[in-house]
Amino acid sequence: DMNQKHLGESLEGVVEDCVNKVGVDLNTASASLLEYVSGINKALAKNIVAYREEHGAFTNRKQLLKVAKLGPKAFEQCAGFMRISGGENPLDSTSVHPETYQAAARLLEKLGFSAQDLKRGGLAGIGRRVRDYKAMAQELEIGEITLRDLVSELEKPARDPRDEMPRPILRTDVLEMKDLKPGMVLKGTVRNVIDFGAFVDIGVHQDGLVHISQMTERYIKHPLEAVSVGDVVDVKVLAVDLDKKRISLTMKGLK
Repeated sequence: DMNQKHLGESLEGVVEDCVNKVGVDLNTASASLLEYVSGINKALAKNIVAYREEHGAFTNRKQLLKVAKLGPKAFEQCAGFMRISGGENPLDSTSVHPETYQAAARLLEKLGFSAQDLKRGGLAGIGRRVRDYKAMAQELEIGEITLRDLVSELEKPARDPRDEMPRPILRTDVLEMKDLKPGMVLKGTVRNVIDFGAFVDIGVHQDGLVHISQMTERYIKHPLEAVSVGDVVDVKVLAVDLDKKRISLTMKGLK
């Protein structure tokens, strides 16, 4: 028998790694997801959500310092993983850490851009404009590795490693909801993970829901222990409600 305590710790480690590689949307993430961010515990996660509910959406990362019990040390650890879309500073939507913002702004200025240009997407090819990384790093007073990471992020802001994963091959005989029948086994892509399950795109213009209870044979606390956005998964149709446009799916019993 597997030690449940060790299993739980291992699973939590995997979820934390996933969250910290991809980041979280500070204005939509639930407390149960936020607690996996580096530097954030359960109490701080709840405080972040409480602040958001009381004051509205975060417009910049610095507002995290106004959250109860969230001090400079926690901010230093978590800020780079918290994403804000459409905020005051376009860099807040990237993985660039606030302590590197000044260097990022100076780099952009030297290359003929500004942070506002990031609103139109990545600045493709700016890496080729940096002729000497070592000299530029010294000028910006940052390490050469930090500079290369910075350039990579500015070229493709908030890049998601899962975007490079293979896409599922969808069935050609299933094009609309009405084509679905209970028992059908399909491949799909996880589009959204929420506290009670995950929505999976199976190619019928309406995502299906895999409830947390239908993800694995074992007990899990959160869907992220089983799936992540971008994962290609096998699912079986449980039920289809054409009137309410609901598709119930399961991932159990397919291996």
